[in-house]
Amino acid sequence: MNPLDFLTDLLNPDLAFLPKALAVAVMSSIVCGVVGCYVVLRGMAFIGDAVAHAVFPGLAVAFVLSGNLVLGGSIAGILTAVLVAVFAQNRRLKEDSVIGILFVAAFALGIVVISQAPGYAGSLQQFLFGSITGIPDSDLWIVGVTSLLVLTAVFALHKEFVTISLDRESARALGVPVFALDLVLYVLVTLAVVISVQTIGNILVLALLVTPAATARLLTDRLGVMMGLAPVIGATSALVGLYVSWSWDLPTGGTIVLVLTAAFLAAWLFGPRHGLLALSRGRRSSVREAEARAVPGTADPGLPHRQIVAVRGSR
Repeated sequence: MNPLDFLTDLLNPDLAFLPKALAVAVMSSIVCGVVGCYVVLRGMAFIGDAVAHAVFPGLAVAFVLSGNLVLGGSIAGILTAVLVAVFAQNRRLKEDSVIGILFVAAFALGIVVISQAPGYAGSLQQFLFGSITGIPDSDLWIVGVTSLLVLTAVFALHKEFVTISLDRESARALGVPVFALDLVLYVLVTLAVVISVQTIGNILVLALLVTPAATARLLTDRLGVMMGLAPVIGATSALVGLYVSWSWDLPTGGTIVLVLTAAFLAAWLFGPRHGLLALSRGRRSSVREAEARAVPGTADPGLPHRQIVAVRGSR
């Protein structure tokens, strides 16, 4: 299928689920791209994965009771995040240990709850791997409103989040409410995960949260630029992934993740400053400059290695 045919399908009234799927995928990618910058900056990838597990029981309960999935997942994720913060006050246990215990327990609870629903296997697969083509109109509006709330909170607290991400101890000494900001950030990560679960599923949602931000991190040294690039990378990958999955009849969530991974690998190889090829060229240039400085009268860094050796041998 060529892009023009895909555009025709997007405008086809009989395929109304397709533009809804694209809208949810793009909104989820934008929110995850922005919030994911803090996750990558603070090295919180494990927490992002744990939050994805934590929201599962709320999703399961909402599904069994025919309630709203976004609301159910948000309540479960926020409650678990608060419990982690409370239990982590005991200094004999590190925070990652508490996270590992509570979030895996939450995921197990979700499996037990969802097993009581009719069509257990199908509903479990829907939560684990996503069901982007079956999103109702009500969820589309909820995802949109939630996205706006998350982005508003992020921009309102941007300076504080950057402060505690770069130097927590100094921020605490300056009177910055680190604990409260951690809770807010956990809640924002939870909301970003919840609105993305229907797009790529509970298992793959970490990719949407981390990969665009990590890719942007390889392309720039400035946080502001990174926060602009990450949602663009995520949204573009969502569009391309949906197009490829629709054209070749592939799982949408998995295809989006593979496109994101391809973008990351491209940045890792060809990034202008931090890509593998750029770093390799930089190292070779540094070696040539060092050799040129080591020989008097050879200031030209482009002097061939054989000439430098010859000069050294004649001394």
